[in-house]
Amino acid sequence: MSIAPHTTLAALADRYDAFFIDQFGVLRDDDGAYPGANAALLRLKSLGKTVVILSNSGRSGDYNGDRLVKLGFDRSGFDHFLTSGDVAHHILAQETGEKADVTRCLTISSGGDRNLAERLGFESVEDAALADIVIISGSEAERIPLSTYRDRLRPAAERGIPCYCTNPDRHKLVKGGGTAPGAGSIALAYEALGGPVRWFGKPHPAIYKQAQSLLGNIAADRIVCIGDSIEHDIAGAAGAGLASCLVRTGILAATPESALAPVCETHGARPDFLMERFTV
Repeated sequence: MSIAPHTTLAALADRYDAFFIDQFGVLRDDDGAYPGANAALLRLKSLGKTVVILSNSGRSGDYNGDRLVKLGFDRSGFDHFLTSGDVAHHILAQETGEKADVTRCLTISSGGDRNLAERLGFESVEDAALADIVIISGSEAERIPLSTYRDRLRPAAERGIPCYCTNPDRHKLVKGGGTAPGAGSIALAYEALGGPVRWFGKPHPAIYKQAQSLLGNIAADRIVCIGDSIEHDIAGAAGAGLASCLVRTGILAATPESALAPVCETHGARPDFLMERFTV
């Protein structure tokens, strides 16, 4: 028995005015753009829809938007690109803006990214024993074992240093197919070591609140969230009171439809619709 009725992009466009669309697993994977994804975004825009790419990326929306364009996507295919990194910066800038002392920050990321720490004016350090805060924005667990991350973070966690996880995804898609532990798994390891973690991004509510603030007067019942993760996209939409559609690409592509119900039970949310892939 299916967990939700199957639908098409045309049917969703008939029903909704704004689309919150996940990036990895819906539009692209680590190898590149999914066939038809760019055309689907352009179709929505041609129909007058508001499109927000909503991503659990620790990097900024501007960076991610530029990266999509380099993969062959048209910039005219989306109105906004909002990331968990943007939301973290928005909130933390307000909270830390009046502090006079320099904050020393250890960032765990992919590709050497230190963008959030730099935007907040933090001093970057490599030694967890010197850190005042920890930012976990990405993972390279496809080549670095989780045990190595745990050993590196232990001195900060045991001192109770606060950690900000700006990408709560526990798994990431990797080149050639398959998955590896994501930034969320590293943050969970930090918690297990005794360190406090503050989470930003889907399924947490702040990213949906900020995304809705970009829409003007579009009512909540005219918004649909499209994603590949029940844990993040579908549960996040449910928590925000928004409709959702699960695409069968991405993180759950190898999971048969008959096995999706237990995943929904685990995370306490079911999609309103299923779609084979994000395409016209």
